[in-house]
Amino acid sequence: MQSSHVPAAVSVAFDDTNLVAHAGLVPVMRLAERCRLARLTAQKVKLNGAKNSAGASAHAKVMSIVAGMAAGADSIDDLDVLRHGAMPALFCGVRAPSTLGTFLRAFTHGHALQLQAVHRQFLAALAAHAPLLPGSRQKAFIDVDSTHKRVYGRTKQGAEYGRFKGIRTLHPLLATICTPTSRPVIATVRMRRGKAADSRGAPKLVSEALTTAVEAGCTGVRILRADSQFYNAGVIAACRRAGARFSITCGMNPSVKRAVLAIPDQAWQQITHPTAVPDPDTGELISGAEVAEILAYTAFAGRKKSEQVTARLIVRRVRDLAKPATVGEQGELFPAWRYHPFFTDNPAETLQAEREHRHHAVVEQVIADGKASALAHLPSGKFNANAAWLTLWAMAYNLLRAAGSLTSAFHAKATTATLRAHLVHVPARIARSARRLTLHLPQRWPWQHAWTQLFDTLHRPPEPAGRP
Repeated sequence: MQSSHVPAAVSVAFDDTNLVAHAGLVPVMRLAERCRLARLTAQKVKLNGAKNSAGASAHAKVMSIVAGMAAGADSIDDLDVLRHGAMPALFCGVRAPSTLGTFLRAFTHGHALQLQAVHRQFLAALAAHAPLLPGSRQKAFIDVDSTHKRVYGRTKQGAEYGRFKGIRTLHPLLATICTPTSRPVIATVRMRRGKAADSRGAPKLVSEALTTAVEAGCTGVRILRADSQFYNAGVIAACRRAGARFSITCGMNPSVKRAVLAIPDQAWQQITHPTAVPDPDTGELISGAEVAEILAYTAFAGRKKSEQVTARLIVRRVRDLAKPATVGEQGELFPAWRYHPFFTDNPAETLQAEREHRHHAVVEQVIADGKASALAHLPSGKFNANAAWLTLWAMAYNLLRAAGSLTSAFHAKATTATLRAHLVHVPARIARSARRLTLHLPQRWPWQHAWTQLFDTLHRPPEPAGRP
C-alpha cells in the first residue's frame, strides 16, 4: 500500500459540518437510554449544594462521560471528542470537558456510593436487554481482584507508596461476573488509597457483587473466585450469607503445608494443560501438572468454632524447574515441587473444580482493558473524583460488552478495543430529508453486517409510509 498522489496534490480542510467520526455511538447510546441510565442517575445522584452549579443535570454529564469513554477517551480533556462535526445533530446535552471536570470534582464519598448504586442497577438492566451472561441461570463466577495504578502527581489524594517501592499508586478493587461461555462484566468497583491492604473492604465488596449477580440474572450456582490475599474468614462468611460458594487460593501457610505434605503419592492425578504456561522462575513452558484433594480441611482453626470452615483443599503441583533434576552424574534423590493449593466448596469433581479455579485469571483481562483505555489516567487530584471516574469506566465497559453481545457471536467475546474499532469508530456523513436523518457510512466496511445488526436491534427507523 502506498500513496496514490504526490504530496503537493493533497490538501486537507476541517470544515465539513455533516461528518461524525464515531457513528457507532448512535446505537450504543440508544442502548444506554433503553436501560434508563439517565433516569437512574437523575434519581440516585444528588449533588446538592455543589458550587458553580456542578450538580446540575447530573444525568446529562454522566451520559456524556460514558459516551466519551465508549469512544476511547482516557482523560477529561479527551471527552471533547464528542463535540465535533455533526454530533449536535445526533445527540443533545453534550457537556464541555471543563464542565465535566467540575462535576467530577464536586463528588464526595457519599456521591461516589450513589453512582455505584446507579452502576449496579444499570448492569441489571443491560443483562435484561442483552444476552450479556448466557448460562447464568445454571452457573456464574464472581471474580475479585485488586490492582495498582501508578500516578505521578505528588498532591493527588490517596496516592501513596505501597507494594511497589518508590512508586506512588492508587489501589482499585473490583469484582467481575462471568459464566463458562461469556466474557466478564464488572459487578462493582472501589477506589482505595495506595497502601491499603489488598483485602481491605473485600467482605463488603463481595456481598455487593454477589447481590448484583443475582440482580443481573445469575440465579444458579454462584462461585466466588479470588487469590490468596482474599483468603480470610470475612470473605468466606460473606459467601455463606449470600448462599454462594467459594474457590480461593490459600497459599502455603504452615497449616496448609502440613496438610499438603501429608498427601500420599498415589493420590496425585496427572493432568495436561491445554496451553503451556511459563515457569515464574525459569521462564520455561510447563504443560503438565498433578492434582490431589483433601476432602475435609478445616481453615481458620485458630479462630472460634463459629468462624472455622471445613471444605475441600485442592492442590496442583508442578515440577520446580528452578532446581535442576540432576547434580553432576548423580540423579535426584526426590523431585522438587511447587504447590498451588486452593480452598473451595465447589461441588464439581476435582479436575473440573481445578480448571474452573484457574480460569479466575480472566479478571486480569478486565484490568488490562481498563488500563489500556479510561484508566490509562486517573485524571483528577481529588480522590472522590477518581472514584467516580472508576465507576463510570465500569459503566462504559459493561455498555460496550452488552452492545457486542447484541451484535454477533464474535463480538460478544471480542475485546473492548475490537468493539471500538469495528462498531464505534465508524465515520458517517449525515443527510437530512423530510425531518429524518440518514447516516451514510463507508462502502464495503468490513463489519457492515455486524454494525447493521446492532443498529437495527437498537435503533430501528420508522416504517416507510404506506407499508402495513
